[in-house]
Amino acid sequence: MLRYFIDLAYDGTAYHGWQVQPNGDSVQAELQRALSTLLRREVEVVGAGRTDAGVHAEHMTAHFDHEAPIDLLRMTDKLNRLLPPDISVYGVRPVRSDAHARFDALWRTYRYYITTAKQPFHRSYRYRLFHTPDFERMNEAAATLFSYTDFTSFSKLHTDVKTNNCRIMQARWTQVDADTWVFTIQADRFLRNMRRAIVGTLLEGGRGKLTIEGFRRIIEQKDRCQAGTSVPGQALFLVDVGYPDELFLS
Repeated sequence: MLRYFIDLAYDGTAYHGWQVQPNGDSVQAELQRALSTLLRREVEVVGAGRTDAGVHAEHMTAHFDHEAPIDLLRMTDKLNRLLPPDISVYGVRPVRSDAHARFDALWRTYRYYITTAKQPFHRSYRYRLFHTPDFERMNEAAATLFSYTDFTSFSKLHTDVKTNNCRIMQARWTQVDADTWVFTIQADRFLRNMRRAIVGTLLEGGRGKLTIEGFRRIIEQKDRCQAGTSVPGQALFLVDVGYPDELFLS
């Protein structure tokens, strides 16, 4: 069998997340449906990770197997013709037969956007606040994330993961325009709900309800009940996934 990576983007507004769901449409299901139609057999795709309901991806990577070589450009074009308008394939790349979209990822980068202005065109892509938080304080708190690896406090309860350890490489708020800020976070892996729980807890600090030491204590307590409320998913974007160069055949 030959293995291929697919690079794609999607607007998550209409989906119950990346992963196939029994009672709702998903991005994975749409991609598998299109591939199965083109290759005339059932095809399973494995993504670099799971995005929750309403979460978007500027760049997701997934892999699938096929027994014969594929015309990469033609496959990309045909997939885009079959897929709905809110899912777009950038390209298909041949990789080593043991390459894995999820387990071989070196890092994943997400961005979370907030705005303090009412803008109808941003409703599905920004989280609106009715005040301006203290972003300097929030960046101070975010910098403490680099001192830890166990992020149980920001994980959804009762998951099936074997470890809650992650290595965070980036975590910082930057200003986009007069009304919009973005939080960029990069790590080797993320726990379920981790990104939105971190943002929600940082916003508690930005509102003056949590000190830097208080933020540290939340991490050290390893208790999800101590952290802040998760922010809505529609403002979260997966923007990139990194892999070792040696995985790719061309």
